[in-house]
Amino acid sequence: MKNLRKTFFALSLPLMASVAQAQNHDEPIDSLVRGKFSFSGYIDSYYMFNSNNPKQGSNIGSSGFARAFDQKERQFQLGLVQTKIAYKQRKSEAVADLVFGPNADLGNYGNVLTPLGKDKPTSSLAIKQAYFSYYLTNKLTVTAGQFGTHIGYEVIDAPVNYNYSLSNLFNNGPFYHIGLKGVYTFSPKFNAMAGLVNNWDRLYDNNKYSTFISELAFTPKDGYSILLNYIGGNEANIGDTKFVKQMVDLTAGFQLTKKYFAGINAVQGFAKAKDDDTKHWGGVALYTNYSFTEKFGLGFRGEYFDNTSGVQYIGNTDVTSLTLTGKITLADGHLLVKPEVRTDIFKKQGNGALEQFEDKDGNFTKNSQTTAGVVFIYKF
Repeated sequence: MKNLRKTFFALSLPLMASVAQAQNHDEPIDSLVRGKFSFSGYIDSYYMFNSNNPKQGSNIGSSGFARAFDQKERQFQLGLVQTKIAYKQRKSEAVADLVFGPNADLGNYGNVLTPLGKDKPTSSLAIKQAYFSYYLTNKLTVTAGQFGTHIGYEVIDAPVNYNYSLSNLFNNGPFYHIGLKGVYTFSPKFNAMAGLVNNWDRLYDNNKYSTFISELAFTPKDGYSILLNYIGGNEANIGDTKFVKQMVDLTAGFQLTKKYFAGINAVQGFAKAKDDDTKHWGGVALYTNYSFTEKFGLGFRGEYFDNTSGVQYIGNTDVTSLTLTGKITLADGHLLVKPEVRTDIFKKQGNGALEQFEDKDGNFTKNSQTTAGVVFIYKF
């Protein structure tokens, strides 16, 4: 939980800790001048059951987006293998964050056309992050390349999130950006970020317009963090009419006691095509976890997501999701075992319409599903 809280604040400002170390001389100056390499990563796998016993063994539903990574049931599954290489010195840092495995392409959603053409495999889809940063001053850092999104409470990295299955808020993006951003530290308690990126979840931009991103990050005291995030721009394809898409995101976490943590993620999105009315989507997720001992904890996520306007990926519907996750820490913190139960309840379509989930006969007659299983994560 302590690592989750620390990473939670750092997930959209990955370089500020490095700046602080250089400023406070926590590392020898000569080592920072020469440069220092680091290597880390993780492997995750899982096995789960679906209460609907779907004929195709899939958890993703008729929309294809009811789940992000944990898409298969009743079979052992490999999730991701991450290898993160970083080089840091006094005035700069470079990160190559590579992922492999069944979820690598899913984490790079939007790259349907690869540099080699449609349906041609390419190693570029294994790039989760690839960026470099330069510390212009003690307060200002500039980052260029591909980096994880600042939007949202959860991240792709399985060891960071308390729950293994990802929320609907996360699953409906964005996941990553390619562009340029700057982070300015006004004080130890307040940071601001602003930048320009290509698009939402695309290796190449789909038009001639950049998308603006920003973040205000406030840490009133140790263990408390509040982040207000924004993304917006013209997302119309070349030749199409103007389509402005925007999102405001509030993310907060509070270490209320040494053992008890609570967090919230609230999102409101807006989309407007030329001469059309504005469409909305959004939701809220509440997080809480408690550490009974150093080796065992329990976490709960309750979430509501509304996409009845049909702008995002999950379909013209809304969903309530409840997730209970245990966390067993072994091997001096390197091995995490997470039993998890999750229920998704979608708005019932009725009148013979296609429901979200498949039944044992292969028909989409179910508007809810419950999955239960166990996850193994090894981090290094």
